[in-house]
Amino acid sequence: MMKSTAAATAALLLAGCASFSPDGGAGRVSELTRERTGQNVTFQRSTADVDSASTRVAELLKQPLTADSAVELALLNNRGLQASFSELGIAEADRVRAGRLANPTLSFGRLSGHGVTEIDRSVMFNLLGLLTLPVASEVAQRQLEQAQYQAALDAVGVASEARKAFFSAVAAQGLVGYYEQVKDAADASNDLARRMLLAGNFSKLAQMREQAFYADAMSNLARARHRAVAEREKLVRVLGLSGDQLAFKLPEHLPELPKAPIEPKDAEQIAIEKRLDVLMARRSTEATAKSLGLTRGTRFINVLEAGYANKSQTGEPRQNGFEIELQLPLFDFGSARAARAEATYMQSVHRTAEVAVNARSEVRESYSAYRTAFDLAKHYRDEVVPLRKRISEENLLRYNGMLSSVFELLADARDQVATVTAAIEAQRDYWMAETDLQTALTGRSPSASPSMGPAKAAAAEQGDH
Repeated sequence: MMKSTAAATAALLLAGCASFSPDGGAGRVSELTRERTGQNVTFQRSTADVDSASTRVAELLKQPLTADSAVELALLNNRGLQASFSELGIAEADRVRAGRLANPTLSFGRLSGHGVTEIDRSVMFNLLGLLTLPVASEVAQRQLEQAQYQAALDAVGVASEARKAFFSAVAAQGLVGYYEQVKDAADASNDLARRMLLAGNFSKLAQMREQAFYADAMSNLARARHRAVAEREKLVRVLGLSGDQLAFKLPEHLPELPKAPIEPKDAEQIAIEKRLDVLMARRSTEATAKSLGLTRGTRFINVLEAGYANKSQTGEPRQNGFEIELQLPLFDFGSARAARAEATYMQSVHRTAEVAVNARSEVRESYSAYRTAFDLAKHYRDEVVPLRKRISEENLLRYNGMLSSVFELLADARDQVATVTAAIEAQRDYWMAETDLQTALTGRSPSASPSMGPAKAAAAEQGDH
């Protein structure tokens, strides 16, 4: 009896010891993000944190952006990402609350009359909460871990979006420069054709063909300029830039293709072991299972409180004792709560299985897209573009030898438009496919949005069990 009393007393004393961690769980989030993006993520919780981030952003913007610096900027400066990190603070607060015993209840009553005063006093503690405190704390800890995975998932999503937006913006800018050259060539060709028509050395049909090419070149340039603006603004949004920060510089060309494509081994197994959405779904199921065990253990005892009570009356000795309050399961035997918990658990199990199946499939699809993009970009770089260049050189030799006219030379330049455009887009598609593959391997679904609201809602729902 003494041992049981001592154990209960020790648990009671320790119940109020749960406290907040020094970093609020941010260290684990930063570690998970760094493993998958190569960049740390910082939580801006004070004015000093915001000022430090602003200083680093200014340093990065002094140089032309790269894919890596774009990711760092997004992780530092994306306000939506920083807002989503608040979920981690909420989860840690829930963990601390779950590790503390509910405050005791103090009651005091006084009755007087006919010269007699009666006083009742009692202090009540939630005994059931004390007994289930370890399990509740473990459940809350698992939910905090899930919130950490969710925060890392959001960070990886933003990093992926930043890389893809960077490659799209650089490619769009490059196409503008190329279409400006095409427009200049078309303008010269159209002007020459018009003067030759006036001189009687050119047919009206041939002149209209040159004029149509010039009109198409102007239209293509206008569309390319708008596309460049749109892609740049998309990059601006994911990087969270505004004001003077909008004057950032992009490189003139996309990075060169690697010498050989990536050949990941055991890609599907890597996804199952490393992908954040898979790990988060697994933690969700484990937390739900713990909640189910807690529900089963307390289904017949909804409220159990115990405490010290005494009673005093004028002219009578004080009466001491104890008081227990227990809600009797006369109408609700807890079957509804247990059934709900079991259904929630099975729902979580099936969702976890679905996430795993989808992860394997997305890795296979992403790798196919990656290899196709690499092969196409390499094909344009090593065969199509060099072939077009040799054709142009041959036509130039024929023109210098007066074996062909200037319009045949310009017609060959027109034929190159589609080839050069396709080559730039193929190079862009490769880098975007490479980003999707890396994301599918260790991060998240490449097709998912950065913030996965349903997963957060599911995590919050588990806290009700």
